[in-house]
Amino acid sequence: MFRTAVRNVLAHKARLLMTVLAVMLGVAFVSGTLVFTDTVGGAFKNKSAQSFDNVSVSISSTGDSADFGASGADAQEAKQNAKLTDELLKKVQDLPGARSATGVVSGFTALADKNGKLVGQGWQTLGGNYFPGSDGKDDRYRFTDGRAPKAADEIALDSRTAERAGYRAGDTARVSTDGPVMRQRISGIFDTDDGSVAAGGSLVLFDNATARKALGKTAEFDEITVKAEANTSEAALKSSVEKILPKDTEAVTGQVLADQQADSIAQDTKAMSQVLLYFAGISLFVGIFIIANTFTMLVAQRTRELALMRAVGAARRQVTRSVLIEAFIVGLVAAVSGFLTGIGIAVGLRSLLNSTGASLPDGPLVIAPGTALIALIIGVVVTMLSAWLPGRRAAKVPPVAAMNSVHATPTTRSLVVRNSIGSVITALGAAVVFLGVSQGKDGGSFMAGGAMFMLIGIIVLTPLLSRPVIAAAAPLLDRFGVAGKLARQNALRNPRRTASTAAALMIGLTLITAMTVLATSMQHAINKMAVDALKSDYTVSMANFTPLSPDVRQKLAALPEVEATSPMRSAYAEVDGDFQSISGVDPKSIGQLLHLDFTSGSFDGMAGKGALVDSRTAKEHGLETGETFPAKFDDGRTDRLTVSGVFEGNDMIGGIFVATSVVDKHLEKVADEQVLVKMDDGASEQAEDTIVKALGENPAIQVKDKQATSDEIGKQINLLLNMLYGLLAMAVLIAVLGVVNTLAMSVFERKHEIGMLRAIGLDRSKVKRMVRLESVVISLFGALLGIGLGVFLAWAAGQSITEQMSTYSMRIPFDRIALFLLMAALVGVLAALWPARRAARLNPLEAIKAE
Repeated sequence: MFRTAVRNVLAHKARLLMTVLAVMLGVAFVSGTLVFTDTVGGAFKNKSAQSFDNVSVSISSTGDSADFGASGADAQEAKQNAKLTDELLKKVQDLPGARSATGVVSGFTALADKNGKLVGQGWQTLGGNYFPGSDGKDDRYRFTDGRAPKAADEIALDSRTAERAGYRAGDTARVSTDGPVMRQRISGIFDTDDGSVAAGGSLVLFDNATARKALGKTAEFDEITVKAEANTSEAALKSSVEKILPKDTEAVTGQVLADQQADSIAQDTKAMSQVLLYFAGISLFVGIFIIANTFTMLVAQRTRELALMRAVGAARRQVTRSVLIEAFIVGLVAAVSGFLTGIGIAVGLRSLLNSTGASLPDGPLVIAPGTALIALIIGVVVTMLSAWLPGRRAAKVPPVAAMNSVHATPTTRSLVVRNSIGSVITALGAAVVFLGVSQGKDGGSFMAGGAMFMLIGIIVLTPLLSRPVIAAAAPLLDRFGVAGKLARQNALRNPRRTASTAAALMIGLTLITAMTVLATSMQHAINKMAVDALKSDYTVSMANFTPLSPDVRQKLAALPEVEATSPMRSAYAEVDGDFQSISGVDPKSIGQLLHLDFTSGSFDGMAGKGALVDSRTAKEHGLETGETFPAKFDDGRTDRLTVSGVFEGNDMIGGIFVATSVVDKHLEKVADEQVLVKMDDGASEQAEDTIVKALGENPAIQVKDKQATSDEIGKQINLLLNMLYGLLAMAVLIAVLGVVNTLAMSVFERKHEIGMLRAIGLDRSKVKRMVRLESVVISLFGALLGIGLGVFLAWAAGQSITEQMSTYSMRIPFDRIALFLLMAALVGVLAALWPARRAARLNPLEAIKAE
């Protein structure tokens, strides 16, 4: 039986090619994911370890930091509370076994490119100090061009940032920390193993004195790192350091820091790997239909051969075993080729991400033995499991019945049983989905489980659904004459086969449609939120989301082009046992800048200690307009506030609003989260330019209109959606291979029939058209099922979103849905190219003689 199985594989290698490709792509996705995440994780770990090469012991503060932005008496108090001081640094340097000690400071530093725009994202743009040792060098940085900064008007840039912004040594750049813009000469370009740079951030270096002043760290360092002598262990040095440490500080060895960083990287890469493997699982799930379809058709085409085997003494188990051996060989070939392809995918994906600015660190390709083993197991097991049912079905056919019918069709009873099971599973899934909808935001797990049951149920039901759907297309197909009628009849001839082929495409389009509808609805909700809530033309804030100086509002209010401004100052207070966000605004102008949908009250009562409360907060605490309630602020003092209005809040505007005079006295330092600005002539390029110039063209300050705010969030949604499209593309590609495979094997199976059609006058062009139309019908059938189920699941998921986002409502992007249908039709045409050409080239006489 083994020799028979090997012979059959070799004899049908062309027909098994698509099955090998389907399994290979799924295995390639899995092995590529594992190799890629292992390689990237290893590179980050090596890079991280290198960043601690010069750190034997790190000293950091565990208590509250000093107030570095303070002045006068506060500055004196901050200095007294400082812990990582120059004095401590000197003591550490003098310890026996300490080769060198470095004081480290860092903080937000905005760098403008040559067009005046901020380089990178605000939270990723850092500044630091160049701290030369006794040899005049700082081992953390390796200069590739120029030299380290030595004067107050000099900076150095990391090489990736310099390349991205187009800077070279000798150029002048504009930077800002938490004050006025500084024009600095770039003294040099450097490479570093700093983790923030390796993760894609930017780093600006100042000389030590300038960095401490610019970053507000004159009182103490953020960290002190110590390098041990060659004959001193990290543990011994740490023990010496701990003897001189002040209160609320700790010492940690470089090895511990490296291990902690490695664990963090491992967690990040694990999360990424899980997401990728989830989509790889979808691809393999789609591949199961192709494998099962292929072996079902192969078994049907070889029933006479199998009958002869049974007649000469082969037992049922031997017949099943023969099919499984074939599946094993196919799976093994697919697994090996998939593993090798996966390595190529990992290398290509790494290069692709680097070309898009991902800045992945360099490192060797990591191919773990476990990855190869997983690839082999998945390829072989998935193929054998998928082939088990066709093999078992073949063994059940009695020899005499098989000898009398070359292509046995499913019995009516088997289809009735299948339809009954499918109906029950689908109904159960729908019931669980509706149960999840009724649970609101807590029903996510019910909806996910119900969606899975519905998907499985509809897959089981596809033979039943194929008849009415394809029959409905009869008027369109009949316009193509005989070719259209034959295509429709061929699609309906074996509903199981049509269903399995269409189901593979349906799975991918279900997920794609659901995510597209959700993303479009979310984008609409965010746009509505921004437009409905804000009357202001612009919001002004720091790029790294730190507070703004109150001077910013004063400068903007003084502009003749500005109609109204208001700060947004954040404070927190305890209200009825719960902490609530309280925003301080200008009560005189806030009505011109915010559009609040009041259920009671208005802006008029905000003077003094009036408070505007969103409806959710009011309901939670039983507050109504006119009532007074106590609010205990962070400084321990309590104010009694009076509800002057209740409004419908959303994710952008909510909580409690009071006058700035209420919150200012409770703040340790008065600062604004953002400033709302309304211009006389509305938002325009000129108006934005006026604001930017009034603020000194500071790259640390962001000026955004309502559309920019919406676009920024929308960009993130679209980026995520495009990534998901890319991940699901593999599943769709495998589904396309399934269509090609089914048509090619169907052409072989109907060789005799096609020969007869050619003999009675059906020309080659009509044969091609017949196969193409059959392919398009199957593809569109799968697309319609996938789109319909996807829209339903998007609606169900949207019900839980509505509870958390009041502006959310489902929006069906009909343009994209039409595009999906068009692409499905195109898939059908392309998938039919080879099978149609093969069918048209059949010799009628030889085909008629074929059995």
